[in-house]
Amino acid sequence: MSESCGPKIAFIGAGSTVFMKNIVGDLLQREALKGARVALMDINEGRLEEARGMAENLVAAFGKGASVSAHIDRREALDEADFVIVAFQIGGYDPCTITDFEIPKKYGLRQTIADTLGVGGIMRGIRTVPHLWNVCEDMAELCPDAIMLQYVNPMAINTWAISAKYPRIRQVGLCHSVQGTARELARDLGVSIDRIRYRCAGINHMAFFLDFEAVDEMGEWRSLYPEIRRAWEEGRAPKDNKSNPRCPNKVRYEMMSRLGYFVTESSEHFAEYVPWFIKRDRPDLIEKFGIPLDEYPVRCIEQIEKWKTQRQESLAIDTEKFKASNEYASDIMNSVWTGSPSIIYGNVPNKGHITSLPDNCAVEVPCVVDRNGIHPTFVGELPPQLAAVMRSNINVQELTVAAIMKEKREHIYHAAMMDPHTAAELALDQIWSLVDELIESHGNWLPEWAHAA
Repeated sequence: MSESCGPKIAFIGAGSTVFMKNIVGDLLQREALKGARVALMDINEGRLEEARGMAENLVAAFGKGASVSAHIDRREALDEADFVIVAFQIGGYDPCTITDFEIPKKYGLRQTIADTLGVGGIMRGIRTVPHLWNVCEDMAELCPDAIMLQYVNPMAINTWAISAKYPRIRQVGLCHSVQGTARELARDLGVSIDRIRYRCAGINHMAFFLDFEAVDEMGEWRSLYPEIRRAWEEGRAPKDNKSNPRCPNKVRYEMMSRLGYFVTESSEHFAEYVPWFIKRDRPDLIEKFGIPLDEYPVRCIEQIEKWKTQRQESLAIDTEKFKASNEYASDIMNSVWTGSPSIIYGNVPNKGHITSLPDNCAVEVPCVVDRNGIHPTFVGELPPQLAAVMRSNINVQELTVAAIMKEKREHIYHAAMMDPHTAAELALDQIWSLVDELIESHGNWLPEWAHAA
């Protein structure tokens, strides 16, 4: 690893051009990464060329000495990489996302995002993990010391399955929900994010702020939880949800009032991880909490149309307006490359980090990053009510991973029957029929074993 020439960064799924733009833009603003060799890879040649053009524009705009290459062949991109960023969606919006929403809807099972848990998350995991394993297989041969920065959903299922089959691959699952929620809470309270510190732990999309504090002018730290509760009770929070105007973000505040702690994932996500908000016989709950059903398909359509109309504008780079994202990727790469430590929240196998959750499940905890890699920190025991809610989701993740590892179709049914939202809405015979129909409709997007009777 020579700092003088910069790291080689393989970006698998570079056709996710907006996300690629954020990550590459972030790393080019790091002095130590200015000589990076960015190897973009995607199976869509048109999207890959757009990504190459955008990345080259970023290099030119920031005046850095980085180089950009584009590859259809994944192995070419991975060869001798120092970091591997993975950001792809198997099956895409059409047909797989449409299938994951429309077939459950026939059974009266409504979803919002369907990429993490529920029948949609289960199906996405089954069609995604084999492709992540293929990346791991190539990494083991071509860049065994590289660190995989995994941005693919379902995050927990993916992280668990990778660590189970390829334990020697250095990997971390990355999400922006922890740091993003901290900023949203600070905005709701009218407190500068620079005055806030927090400690958070759990599983991806279901981690909770165990501490959320602000420092005053005297340098004294105080818990903001009393203020968060008062703001909710008095109707001053949540404020308008700028990230998603269709969802007023009330579910998370309601859960805080019941569990005592604030969850890191958005209300539209969290509503489908539990059995209490999306119910066929309680349409009043949908209205009361502003739950945006079928939210992810709507977003997909909007993003496709937006990209069509703003493609050229998006390809242009204005360094005056370009803002660093809140993704952890450049922090990690900079710390590993230079040895300058940083703190991130990462998804890693549970090796005793959270003692009240099962060993080896995927947990999201604070991690120290330095030249030697990513080091998860010890959290210990969680409040029992938080661990209980997480375990209801871990059951689904565990059975999905078991289905993939053991190639047993029956575990797909078991995962679906244990899903909190699915179980609250459907009887067992309906769950079996729904899974059968989903498997048949997904066809070749799923591995052969899933179709075995």
